[in-house]
Amino acid sequence: MQDNATEVTAAGIARLAGVGRAAVSNWRRRHADFPKPVGGTETSPSFALADVESWLREQGKLAEVPLRERVWQQLVGHPEGPVTALVYAGCALLLIQERPTVWLDASGGSDERMAAMLPGALEGVIVPRFGAARGRGRGHGVHGGRVGDAAAAVNSPGSTSGSVNTPAEAEAETSASAAASGTSAVNSAGAVNAVNTANTQAAPSAPRTPNIPNAVNTPADPTTPSAPVNTAPAVNVPPAANNGPAVPTPTGPQLLPTAPLLRGVADLAAELGTRETFEFLLGRHLDANPRQYTLTPPELARLMAELAGPAGTVLDPACGTGTLLGAVTPRPEQQLYAQDNAPDLAALTALRLALHAQVTVRATAGDTLRADAYPELRADVVLCHPPFNERNWGHDELAYDPRWEYGFPARNESELAWVQHALARLADAGTAVLLMPPAAASRRSGRRIRADLLRRGALKAVVALPIGAAPPYNIPLHLWVLRRPERVLGQPEVLLVDTGRFATEGRGGPDWQAVRGAVLDAWRAFDRAGRLDDEPGLARSVPVIELLDDDVDLAPARHLPPATAADGADELTAVRERLGETLRLTADLTPTPVDHATDPDRPTRWPFTTIGELARGGALVMRTGGNGGHARVPVLTDHDVLAGTAPSGLLPESDEEAVLTEAGDVVVPVLGGGSMARVIDDMTVGAVLGRSLVLLRPDPAALDPWFLAGFLRGTANNRQASSYASTATRLDVRRLQLPRLSLDEQWRYGARFRALEDFERALRQAGRLGEQLVRGMYDGLTDGTVMPE
Repeated sequence: MQDNATEVTAAGIARLAGVGRAAVSNWRRRHADFPKPVGGTETSPSFALADVESWLREQGKLAEVPLRERVWQQLVGHPEGPVTALVYAGCALLLIQERPTVWLDASGGSDERMAAMLPGALEGVIVPRFGAARGRGRGHGVHGGRVGDAAAAVNSPGSTSGSVNTPAEAEAETSASAAASGTSAVNSAGAVNAVNTANTQAAPSAPRTPNIPNAVNTPADPTTPSAPVNTAPAVNVPPAANNGPAVPTPTGPQLLPTAPLLRGVADLAAELGTRETFEFLLGRHLDANPRQYTLTPPELARLMAELAGPAGTVLDPACGTGTLLGAVTPRPEQQLYAQDNAPDLAALTALRLALHAQVTVRATAGDTLRADAYPELRADVVLCHPPFNERNWGHDELAYDPRWEYGFPARNESELAWVQHALARLADAGTAVLLMPPAAASRRSGRRIRADLLRRGALKAVVALPIGAAPPYNIPLHLWVLRRPERVLGQPEVLLVDTGRFATEGRGGPDWQAVRGAVLDAWRAFDRAGRLDDEPGLARSVPVIELLDDDVDLAPARHLPPATAADGADELTAVRERLGETLRLTADLTPTPVDHATDPDRPTRWPFTTIGELARGGALVMRTGGNGGHARVPVLTDHDVLAGTAPSGLLPESDEEAVLTEAGDVVVPVLGGGSMARVIDDMTVGAVLGRSLVLLRPDPAALDPWFLAGFLRGTANNRQASSYASTATRLDVRRLQLPRLSLDEQWRYGARFRALEDFERALRQAGRLGEQLVRGMYDGLTDGTVMPE
């Protein structure tokens, strides 16, 4: 049965029919029977997906909607929003994975029957995997419940009873407690906690998900003994976290409009697998909303998990989408704990981890610093990518919090609050790895805490990552490796590593293989011996006493023995020799002097044609880039074309077919105003065509690719084919001109253009080597590794 409530935008219609948005606009104007908008805005209307599919089929513009696209459109058009729909889909996928026969029975028949049967079936997998909500013994639906195991009991900090009171019950019990103690209800600890929960936990910038329990609305446990409001402990007691799991069991009324989506998800799971289906839908949602989420790159998550080592119990107190916990190697009887202030992220993390492996998953929504969900937990490993530069982290409320063993963090040192929270949740000798901004290693406001972390042996290593490792991509972030100290060595040392040399020029991030090798080799050697021999410019173990000065600056670059840019005098000599060879090659490739002699038989002006005319005549094929396709393939970007480098970009996975480059194609950037065209060679063949690029595939019987690329680079040619906005220039490739020449004449010009390309490439290489040599000489002369003659 088709879901008539699912809506689709004009962009979605264009994807369904495989056309551009302009074609959809034309259909709306020219066809009176085109479906009418059912929602959206005047400038961005939405249409009923069922009506759109029916119209497209009647017009012969759609044979069948691809399954992935159908499921995606149903998800984004869900009446409760795509995130809620994704949670419902994840619950169904978990049921399909855990109890496939139960799913088949529940999904048979009508949507109404399925919606009536699924809540009970889903509860049978949600409760065992995520724990039961508190208060179930009262029989008040899925959000009440009794904690079924010790792990779930961790989710109820400070509670002495097995149930969660309603707000009315909390008020009544608070009043009774106050009357018994001779104080007013306002002055009771429970009343103070309830106010803090309602007013201090909300995160305005976090996406909200309906129907997922939020710790913001959870009252404090009224069984907490009352205390006068003017005492420090009562005022600064953090509010209670969400007492239930992050994934509630959906109800029948919620599932009824979701039934078509769930059936589509099941069909897609039969094709891809349950885990792969959820990863596809989650990944596409994240790609469609890049500004709403701060993601941890998977390569970095793997590195952090490997630094921490194998573990039975792992906590991520700022879990986001669960990438860090997902990078942990599964083990028998492993327990994964997650918490996030955004309820939707906590729910998605729980489902993602449960579909990933057969491990115990406990996820909770709540403000970790103000309302820790796991105060009694002692984990083997803590992995965390905390929010950076948060001033409203709870400084005023948490002044007397017992987690501040190493000092009370300043208001602008939220990252050091997360560091101490991680240490407080570790078992003895447990390891924590946190992604930190570089300022946390050197800000004066944090120097006393850093000093105490060093003195007590809690901070073991600081790793400076290359620029581009993680957002924000313009600064080199740090990894801090910490360990809950059992004992302090007599002369402890700290490992400092700087991997900045592994940054790359492209947009695909650093050389992760080199970063991983350097960091893990240094850390494992240091962890075994407690010290590390100096590796100039890369790694060094520093005695703690050397760092305990007025600044306690832990930035690795300030303490590593310097290394020249070319790694020593021998390498400088090798660079100089390579530069000499390149310069000799450049001299050999220098174009010969221009012959001003004119051929009397040559016409004064060639007859010209345009790229558009050649495309219409079949002499070449034009394609535009921007689709990632199903497979992860390196992407050729406009930056790569302009710089003459290998493919370095990435595009989100999509259902639309990617354009792959072939030998002899010509690629032209359309933005920026530069005159550039590049012939695809061995270095770029097989790459996905990136955004802002046009690919021209000439027919070898009609056009020589080097002749084509050479004439497309003409300055006058580009100027007449460009249009100008207030801040940008765009090239209309169809208007670019070519002279009408025979193939023999094209080959003559093509050979000359190819020689110019070789000369240009040699100049680029000479420039890079020259810069490396100059930088290395400056460094060598200033650090004493090179002596003046």
